[in-house]
Amino acid sequence: MSHSPANRSDLINLVRQWHQSATPWSPSGLGTRLDWGPPLHPSHEVLSCRHLNRVIDHAVDDLTITVEAGLPLQDLQDLLAEQGQWLPVDWPRAGAPGSIGGLVARGLAGGLRQRHLGVRDQIIGIGLLRTDGVEARAGGRVVKNVAGYDLMRLLCGSWGSLALITELTLRLQPVRSARSSLLVDGDLAAQDDFRNAVLRSSLTPERCDWINSGDGSWRLRLVVSSVSDQAVEDQLLRLETLALNQPLSTERQACADPLTTPIDASPSAQLLRLVLPPAQLQELLQDEAMTALKSWCWELAAGAGCGDGWCDAATPDHQLQALRRSVSRLGGEMTLLKRTARSTMPAWVDRPSRSLIEAVKRQFDPKLQLSRGRLPGVDQETL
Repeated sequence: MSHSPANRSDLINLVRQWHQSATPWSPSGLGTRLDWGPPLHPSHEVLSCRHLNRVIDHAVDDLTITVEAGLPLQDLQDLLAEQGQWLPVDWPRAGAPGSIGGLVARGLAGGLRQRHLGVRDQIIGIGLLRTDGVEARAGGRVVKNVAGYDLMRLLCGSWGSLALITELTLRLQPVRSARSSLLVDGDLAAQDDFRNAVLRSSLTPERCDWINSGDGSWRLRLVVSSVSDQAVEDQLLRLETLALNQPLSTERQACADPLTTPIDASPSAQLLRLVLPPAQLQELLQDEAMTALKSWCWELAAGAGCGDGWCDAATPDHQLQALRRSVSRLGGEMTLLKRTARSTMPAWVDRPSRSLIEAVKRQFDPKLQLSRGRLPGVDQETL
């Protein structure tokens, strides 16, 4: 059953009641992606913070903002755009953007990590509600705040298994209005050499992604942005020169505004998240387990080693397990974000640090009430 308390006081009181009765529950933002990851138990309560959606403070000159976690990501970006600012994070796939708290709880990042790092790197302060209803805070409202344990990074990517995120202070970036993209095509090994050359250069592309539209062919797509058209033109010319040296073909393309929610064309019957060392990506792209996944679309950050794959058709578990083994062999991890009803494949597998992860979980949630079976790094989907 889902609960959406009208205010912070009601939310805290409800959490305290559940703590007294040891009721299992799962934190939620707008509830747009509760079907991601391990399944929720139908008898467990779901607590939404959709009514915690205020902007608490926007320090425009300092490029920081403090908001409640239930604020929709789209509303946040629209508000910031009025001041010529934005939060440089990737829009999540498969449906409406959801809340900023939900984005942080999942901790997923994409191609924008090339220039702006991930969402956890944008957090400078966080407010949370413990399972006993006690509020706590970490960080602050200034960028240079490093005192104490970095609790923000611990909660980012915890999938709501440690506490309910209630408030976030984020650092922002000014909008760079001039932008363009460059598509690079050719031999895969030459593309990887080009990728290395770009990373070693002084160029600062906003994105550098391996893309595959489902036809089995891989290309690199780079996005460059700046405050002037001439600066963008200069970067494109240098990138084209690097590509010509490989040799590779290039094509300039118009670039979508990052503040506009993309039309999500991925039906996402299945949605994967890959994270592995960037230098190992080329080997994975040629791996037999990867090439066996026909009709899959991919967008993988070439400089950060993370990204998504999605497909409308159902893919047998044994093929996905083969890909997971290949990713693991290359030093990475694969998360199954969305799966078909028939799939029995776990969303994630045990990490070597499982015992430490479970110890941290017990410190935050002694009664093991929160998000049972959805602790990242612990394969325990038997709720």
